[in-house]
Amino acid sequence: MGTTQQTDQHRSAHQRRRQLLEAADRVVLRDGPKASMNAIAAEAGITKPILYRHFGDKGGLYRALAKRHTDALLGALKAALDAPADRRARVEATLDTYLAAIEARPQVYRFLMHPADDAAEAQLLEQGFDVGRHSAPLLRRLGEELAVVIEERVDLGPDSAQLARVWGHGIVGMMHAAGDWWLGERPCSRAQLVSSLADLLWGRLALVDDRAGSPGL
Repeated sequence: MGTTQQTDQHRSAHQRRRQLLEAADRVVLRDGPKASMNAIAAEAGITKPILYRHFGDKGGLYRALAKRHTDALLGALKAALDAPADRRARVEATLDTYLAAIEARPQVYRFLMHPADDAAEAQLLEQGFDVGRHSAPLLRRLGEELAVVIEERVDLGPDSAQLARVWGHGIVGMMHAAGDWWLGERPCSRAQLVSSLADLLWGRLALVDDRAGSPGL
Protein backbone atom coordinates (compact mmCIF):
# COMPACT_ATOMS: atom_id res chain seq x y z
CA MET A 1 0.00 0.00 0.00
CA GLY A 2 2.82 2.38 0.93
CA THR A 3 4.62 1.79 -2.38
CA THR A 4 1.42 2.36 -4.36
CA GLN A 5 0.75 5.59 -2.47
CA GLN A 6 4.31 6.82 -3.12
CA THR A 7 3.95 5.99 -6.81
CA ASP A 8 0.68 7.89 -7.02
CA GLN A 9 2.20 10.87 -5.22
CA HIS A 10 5.20 10.86 -7.57
CA ARG A 11 2.91 10.67 -10.61
CA SER A 12 0.77 13.51 -9.26
CA ALA A 13 3.84 15.67 -8.54
CA HIS A 14 5.21 14.98 -12.03
CA GLN A 15 1.88 15.90 -13.61
CA ARG A 16 1.65 19.09 -11.53
CA ARG A 17 5.18 20.07 -12.51
CA ARG A 18 4.33 19.53 -16.18
CA GLN A 19 1.23 21.72 -15.82
CA LEU A 20 3.30 24.49 -14.22
CA LEU A 21 5.86 24.31 -17.03
CA GLU A 22 3.05 24.57 -19.58
CA ALA A 23 1.76 27.67 -17.78
CA ALA A 24 5.29 29.10 -17.79
CA ASP A 25 5.53 28.40 -21.52
CA ARG A 26 2.36 30.38 -22.15
CA VAL A 27 3.71 33.37 -20.23
CA VAL A 28 7.09 33.17 -21.98
CA LEU A 29 5.36 33.03 -25.38
CA ARG A 30 3.56 36.24 -24.42
CA ASP A 31 6.25 38.13 -22.51
CA GLY A 32 9.59 36.72 -23.68
CA PRO A 33 12.53 37.74 -21.43
CA LYS A 34 10.16 39.87 -19.32
CA ALA A 35 8.35 36.76 -18.05
CA SER A 36 8.22 36.99 -14.26
CA MET A 37 7.52 34.51 -11.49
CA ASN A 38 4.47 36.60 -10.50
CA ALA A 39 3.00 36.34 -13.99
CA ILE A 40 3.74 32.61 -14.23
CA ALA A 41 2.16 31.94 -10.83
CA ALA A 42 -0.93 33.92 -11.84
CA GLU A 43 -1.17 32.00 -15.13
CA ALA A 44 -0.99 28.72 -13.21
CA GLY A 45 -3.59 29.89 -10.69
CA ILE A 46 -1.27 29.55 -7.71
CA THR A 47 0.73 31.84 -5.42
CA LYS A 48 4.39 32.60 -6.00
CA PRO A 49 5.51 30.69 -2.84
CA ILE A 50 3.93 27.53 -4.26
CA LEU A 51 5.81 28.08 -7.53
CA TYR A 52 9.03 28.49 -5.52
CA ARG A 53 8.25 25.24 -3.73
CA HIS A 54 8.32 23.40 -7.05
CA PHE A 55 11.32 25.13 -8.68
CA GLY A 56 13.21 26.95 -5.93
CA ASP A 57 13.68 30.24 -7.79
CA LYS A 58 13.60 31.66 -11.30
CA GLY A 59 16.90 29.92 -12.03
CA GLY A 60 15.30 26.56 -11.19
CA LEU A 61 12.30 27.31 -13.39
CA TYR A 62 14.59 28.47 -16.19
CA ARG A 63 16.61 25.23 -16.02
CA ALA A 64 13.43 23.15 -16.16
CA LEU A 65 12.15 25.10 -19.18
CA ALA A 66 15.58 24.92 -20.85
CA LYS A 67 15.65 21.13 -20.44
CA ARG A 68 12.11 20.83 -21.79
CA HIS A 69 12.89 22.83 -24.93
CA THR A 70 16.40 21.45 -25.41
CA ASP A 71 15.08 17.88 -25.24
CA ALA A 72 12.52 18.72 -27.93
CA LEU A 73 15.11 20.47 -30.11
CA LEU A 74 17.61 17.61 -29.81
CA GLY A 75 14.90 15.15 -30.82
CA ALA A 76 14.10 17.23 -33.89
CA LEU A 77 17.80 17.62 -34.81
CA LYS A 78 18.42 13.88 -34.52
CA ALA A 79 15.36 13.18 -36.68
CA ALA A 80 16.79 15.49 -39.35
CA LEU A 81 20.13 13.67 -39.17
CA ASP A 82 18.34 10.32 -39.56
CA ALA A 83 16.34 11.40 -42.60
CA PRO A 84 16.80 9.19 -45.71
CA ALA A 85 18.84 11.65 -47.76
CA ASP A 86 22.41 12.32 -48.82
CA ARG A 87 24.83 14.01 -46.43
CA ARG A 88 24.49 17.53 -47.83
CA ALA A 89 20.70 17.35 -47.60
CA ARG A 90 20.87 16.12 -44.01
CA VAL A 91 23.29 18.88 -43.05
CA GLU A 92 20.93 21.46 -44.53
CA ALA A 93 17.92 19.81 -42.87
CA THR A 94 19.66 19.92 -39.48
CA LEU A 95 20.55 23.60 -39.84
CA ASP A 96 17.02 24.37 -41.01
CA THR A 97 15.51 22.48 -38.07
CA TYR A 98 17.39 24.68 -35.61
CA LEU A 99 16.51 27.91 -37.41
CA ALA A 100 12.87 26.87 -37.84
CA ALA A 101 12.63 26.19 -34.09
CA ILE A 102 13.85 29.65 -33.06
CA GLU A 103 11.77 31.29 -35.78
CA ALA A 104 8.59 29.51 -34.68
CA ARG A 105 8.96 30.55 -31.02
CA PRO A 106 11.14 33.67 -30.92
CA GLN A 107 9.91 34.74 -27.49
CA VAL A 108 10.91 31.39 -26.01
CA TYR A 109 14.30 31.67 -27.69
CA ARG A 110 14.82 35.19 -26.31
CA PHE A 111 13.80 34.09 -22.81
CA LEU A 112 16.28 31.20 -22.91
CA MET A 113 19.17 33.03 -24.55
CA HIS A 114 18.97 36.74 -23.76
CA PRO A 115 19.02 38.88 -20.64
CA ALA A 116 16.92 42.05 -20.60
CA ASP A 117 18.03 44.43 -23.34
CA ASP A 118 18.06 47.58 -21.21
CA ALA A 119 17.86 48.82 -17.64
CA ALA A 120 14.09 49.37 -17.78
CA GLU A 121 13.53 45.76 -18.79
CA ALA A 122 16.08 44.54 -16.26
CA GLN A 123 13.97 46.01 -13.45
CA LEU A 124 11.12 43.74 -14.52
CA LEU A 125 13.22 40.63 -13.92
CA GLU A 126 13.80 39.02 -10.54
CA GLN A 127 16.82 40.36 -8.71
CA GLY A 128 19.97 38.35 -9.27
CA PHE A 129 18.78 36.35 -12.30
CA ASP A 130 21.20 36.48 -15.23
CA VAL A 131 19.90 34.70 -18.32
CA GLY A 132 23.29 34.97 -20.00
CA ARG A 133 24.91 33.01 -17.19
CA HIS A 134 22.20 30.35 -17.24
CA SER A 135 22.16 29.95 -21.04
CA ALA A 136 25.80 28.83 -21.34
CA PRO A 137 25.08 25.28 -20.02
CA LEU A 138 22.27 24.96 -22.59
CA LEU A 139 24.68 25.66 -25.47
CA ARG A 140 27.29 23.36 -23.95
CA ARG A 141 24.76 20.56 -23.74
CA LEU A 142 23.82 21.00 -27.40
CA GLY A 143 27.51 20.99 -28.34
CA GLU A 144 28.24 17.81 -26.38
CA GLU A 145 25.18 16.01 -27.76
CA LEU A 146 26.13 16.91 -31.33
CA ALA A 147 29.71 15.79 -30.65
CA VAL A 148 28.44 12.35 -29.65
CA VAL A 149 26.46 12.06 -32.88
CA ILE A 150 29.45 13.15 -34.98
CA GLU A 151 31.82 10.70 -33.29
CA GLU A 152 29.36 7.83 -33.70
CA ARG A 153 28.73 8.49 -37.38
CA VAL A 154 31.84 9.98 -38.96
CA ASP A 155 35.34 8.51 -39.19
CA LEU A 156 37.60 11.39 -38.16
CA GLY A 157 40.72 9.30 -37.77
CA PRO A 158 43.15 9.75 -34.84
CA ASP A 159 41.86 11.80 -31.89
CA SER A 160 38.32 11.43 -33.25
CA ALA A 161 36.67 12.02 -29.85
CA GLN A 162 38.45 15.34 -29.37
CA LEU A 163 37.86 16.45 -32.95
CA ALA A 164 34.17 15.50 -32.71
CA ARG A 165 33.84 17.78 -29.68
CA VAL A 166 35.56 20.61 -31.54
CA TRP A 167 33.15 20.15 -34.42
CA GLY A 168 30.10 19.76 -32.17
CA HIS A 169 30.71 22.92 -30.17
CA GLY A 170 31.87 24.83 -33.25
CA ILE A 171 28.74 23.97 -35.22
CA VAL A 172 26.45 24.84 -32.29
CA GLY A 173 28.30 28.13 -31.81
CA MET A 174 27.94 28.94 -35.49
CA MET A 175 24.23 28.07 -35.53
CA HIS A 176 23.58 30.10 -32.39
CA ALA A 177 25.50 33.21 -33.48
CA ALA A 178 24.19 33.19 -37.04
CA GLY A 179 20.64 32.37 -35.94
CA ASP A 180 20.64 35.10 -33.30
CA TRP A 181 21.78 37.70 -35.84
CA TRP A 182 19.32 36.46 -38.46
CA LEU A 183 16.35 36.39 -36.07
CA GLY A 184 17.01 39.99 -35.07
CA GLU A 185 17.69 41.50 -38.51
CA ARG A 186 16.14 39.10 -41.06
CA PRO A 187 18.72 40.09 -43.74
CA CYS A 188 17.86 37.06 -45.90
CA SER A 189 15.46 34.16 -46.13
CA ARG A 190 15.86 31.14 -43.89
CA ALA A 191 16.64 29.01 -46.95
CA GLN A 192 19.42 31.39 -48.00
CA LEU A 193 20.96 31.31 -44.54
CA VAL A 194 20.78 27.50 -44.43
CA SER A 195 22.50 27.22 -47.80
CA SER A 196 25.23 29.68 -46.83
CA LEU A 197 25.96 27.96 -43.51
CA ALA A 198 26.02 24.56 -45.21
CA ASP A 199 28.54 25.92 -47.72
CA LEU A 200 30.73 27.02 -44.81
CA LEU A 201 30.61 23.56 -43.20
CA TRP A 202 30.77 21.51 -46.34
CA GLY A 203 34.48 21.63 -47.19
CA ARG A 204 35.69 19.15 -44.55
CA LEU A 205 32.38 17.30 -44.22
CA ALA A 206 32.48 16.40 -47.91
CA LEU A 207 35.85 14.66 -47.45
CA VAL A 208 35.33 12.41 -44.43
CA ASP A 209 33.87 8.90 -44.60
CA ASP A 210 30.94 7.61 -42.60
CA ARG A 211 31.95 5.36 -39.71
CA ALA A 212 31.46 1.69 -40.60
CA GLY A 213 28.18 0.30 -39.30
CA SER A 214 26.73 3.73 -38.45
CA PRO A 215 23.70 5.36 -40.09
CA GLY A 216 26.10 8.01 -41.43
CA LEU A 217 26.02 11.76 -41.40
